Parts: sequence; structure tokens; C-alpha cells
Amino acid sequence: MTLWQQIEQDISAHRGSPFRISEKQSVAGGDINKAYKICGGRSRYFVKTNLHSRVSMFEAEALALEALSRTESVRVPEPISSGTCGQESYLVLNWLDLSGSPNSELFGRQMAQLHRSLQPQFGFHVDNTIGSTPQLNPWMDSWVDFWQGQRLGYQLELARRNGFVGRLAELGLELIENLPLFFRSYRPVASLLHGDLWAGNWSGGENGQPIIYDPASYYGDREADLAMMELFGHPGRAFFAAYNEAYALDEGYGVRKNLYNLYHILNHANLFGASYARQAEQMMRSLLAEIR
Repeated sequence: MTLWQQIEQDISAHRGSPFRISEKQSVAGGDINKAYKICGGRSRYFVKTNLHSRVSMFEAEALALEALSRTESVRVPEPISSGTCGQESYLVLNWLDLSGSPNSELFGRQMAQLHRSLQPQFGFHVDNTIGSTPQLNPWMDSWVDFWQGQRLGYQLELARRNGFVGRLAELGLELIENLPLFFRSYRPVASLLHGDLWAGNWSGGENGQPIIYDPASYYGDREADLAMMELFGHPGRAFFAAYNEAYALDEGYGVRKNLYNLYHILNHANLFGASYARQAEQMMRSLLAEIR
């Protein structure tokens, strides 16, 4: 059986009626996966493929999309199936037409609603990936411990293995040791996060309906989601006004957003090289200046 025959079978089982692919075309799907739009009759689906060994990445994405969907807040693609066939793994989602920017006010309110989906602990049901980097999500009671060990500490260890030592490592150690100081008067709750919400992972659908996709979800401080929305792009003032009206942010967000975005810059350094390492050093110096 070929990959595409397997996918036809999966979609047929999901629909409860036969499905056959009448058209398949390559589409943009990021730097990690191959991506396709497939059609059969009036039905359309989005398919990602990768190596057989990457199936857990697709399974984790499907679990994240299901969790996000259950909040009945921001729209996400519906996962249809995931699995392996031969040397490949795949994820099938329903196709959503994207038409540009979402309605900012609606997006802000819906993100606030998403972030009101809570758990008593920080983490997630499974580990997943941020880009192609493993992202570890063990359940933990302490957010500071989680961010120290599973986010900044993990990325700094990867950076050490990749040869980024010296001042980056020194600043990173000092920052991790002083991390509790950023939370002296702020106690985050464990909100369901998208986890990778840069501007390339949100869009607008029909009538400006907000749509988010490609999640790396876990339960964490909601500020981490909002911070990344300001890192590579920006949702606009109207978004933040609507979000704050629905779910007010703590006044310390302006400092902590750089703490959260440091995680992504370190990840980019580990994936793409030294220019991001220099940016990470600058961010750490700025953060440490806030508490010295």
C-alpha cells in the first residue's frame, strides 16, 4: 500500500464514506515537513509528511490541536489521522482557507478564552517539538522550576553541545539562578498554550475569523504565548486592548516577555547559528540588568 492509499483509507474511515484523491499539489508547509493539499470531490485536506521516525511529532501535534479545539475559542484545523507508511510518517488535517489578517479584537478575546483553560500543573500529556527541537513537558508543580529546567536550561545545554560557550553560558547560568526574582509578585497559572505562536502560525479565515495552527502546546504561563506573538510579528494594539479587557495582564509582562522570548532565540541559535546566539546574549544582559 502506498502512502496516499493509506491516507485515502484513513479519510474514508473518518468520513464513513469512500474518499479518493483526485488532485494533489505541493503547498508551503514550513521548513521541516513536506506539505500537500489533496482534493476529492468537494472535500479538501492538508497533509504533512516527514520521515518515519518523526511520527511522534505528528501525533503530538494532533493531540495539541484536539486540546485547543476543546476550548471552543480560536479555531484550529481538525486532525483527521496520523501514522506511518513505509519510510514516511504523515498527518492529515482538514483544509482551511486562509485569507489574511484576523479580526484583531475577536482574536484578542478568543485568545483570552483559550488561556482560561487551566490545569493544576505545568506541562503536557506528551513531549513535542519546537521547530525540530525536542520540547520536554513533564508535569511539574512549579512554573519557575519548569522554565528553569525544561525550557531555558534545556536550550542552554543544547547550546553548550553546539559550541556556544563562554559568555553565553555564563550569562545563562546567572539568569537561571536568579529566575525566581522575576516572579516575586506574580504567580502564573497553568493555561493551555499554543506554544509556537509567531506570526506565521496565525491567520484569518472567512470574515476575519482567527485561525491558529502548527502548535507546540503545553500548560504554562499565558504570557509566553503573548510574548512570542510580539517576537516575529505583532498582532497589533487592538488585539492587546481586547485581550486585556477580557483577561488583564500583570504589569510585569513587559519585562517577562523578553524572558519567554529568550527561549525561542536560544532555540534559533541551536537551529540556525551564531547571529541568534549574539541576540540571546544581549537579551540576557538586559534581563539581568532588571534585577541587579
